[in-house]
Amino acid sequence: MKQFYSIFALIFIVFTACAQQKESEVEASTPSESNYTSEIVVSDLNIPWGMAFLPDGSMLITEKSGELIHFHEGEKQIIEGTPNVYVRGQGGFMDVKLHPDYIENGWIYFSFASAEGEGDGGNTAILRAKLNGNTLVDSEMLYKASPNSKRGQHFGSRIEFDDEGYLYFSIGDRGDRDVNPQDITRDCGKIYRLNDDGSVPDDNPFINTENTKTAIYSYGHRNPQGMVKNPFTGAIWTNEHGPKGGDEINIIEKGSNYGWPVISYGINYSGTTFTDITEKEGMEQPLFYWVPSIAPSGMAFVSSNKYPEWKGNVLVGALKFEYLERLVIENNKVVKREKLLEDIGRVRNVIQGPDGFIYVAVEGKGIYKIVPQN
Repeated sequence: MKQFYSIFALIFIVFTACAQQKESEVEASTPSESNYTSEIVVSDLNIPWGMAFLPDGSMLITEKSGELIHFHEGEKQIIEGTPNVYVRGQGGFMDVKLHPDYIENGWIYFSFASAEGEGDGGNTAILRAKLNGNTLVDSEMLYKASPNSKRGQHFGSRIEFDDEGYLYFSIGDRGDRDVNPQDITRDCGKIYRLNDDGSVPDDNPFINTENTKTAIYSYGHRNPQGMVKNPFTGAIWTNEHGPKGGDEINIIEKGSNYGWPVISYGINYSGTTFTDITEKEGMEQPLFYWVPSIAPSGMAFVSSNKYPEWKGNVLVGALKFEYLERLVIENNKVVKREKLLEDIGRVRNVIQGPDGFIYVAVEGKGIYKIVPQN
């Protein structure tokens, strides 16, 4: 009888795993017709990583190579006073985000690869500054990950604020998967949370843990290049690159371990395996994972009335397959995937602007606006 129950339990586990796999592998489809078109609003950009709208409707754009562009009334102006950027591999000048109370305080937040600190190479840094005319002033370095590394992978980079005004940012594992992501005494492979002035909140999860990086909010991440606040719940959502297969969407929870590289739905780029398990007690499961990988970058919730059919959906850039993916989510499960703007190019970022329109940054081209057809 004991053997029977053991066999039954094994069958149940296998069935459950297969059901999870099937549920997560919703295939992306191409819509037969569309109520939307796209128009380019900022042309001739190389790798536009970050976008942020100023109150007057103009836009700040980071170029990975190190430039900060102010786009206003059809003209591009290079902003002076930007930080010294370490450009290597995936590292460079990355995200930009306005403080939620920007009109009152004028703070703008940036992520970039920086060579400051000991050792050769660089690592991800967070800086804030104010814009005075065409120059950044009052710059303050809020966080600089260590150690520096000459590796070109996985700088992370995305910045977001929650409803309480806390600052979140991502730093990837920097290509050192077996050392950084699971070790909370080290930077990299983490989501961080700070007060807006760079100080560490008193209720951060590891604030009282000896020798830890107290700014860490969650760990076990590979390379989160998408981060957005869910406007309907206030939760922080991320997408992150897996290896070959296993890109993920995660809802970030305080102190949680997201498993990399102990658990994963992906394999090595060579086709070999590095882990035999996809779940483990004490490690979070992704809300969704992609097999094959789409190389996700940028992430936006649609809350605008300009896109009634998409309201509540999540948009994610697909670097690998060169389209914008629309995810329909019900009860925290992806029930439909749709390819938008197919073959447009490598989609680096997507945001919903304050005017309610969706803006899409495409490498080698520029920034597009998705426009409803009348």
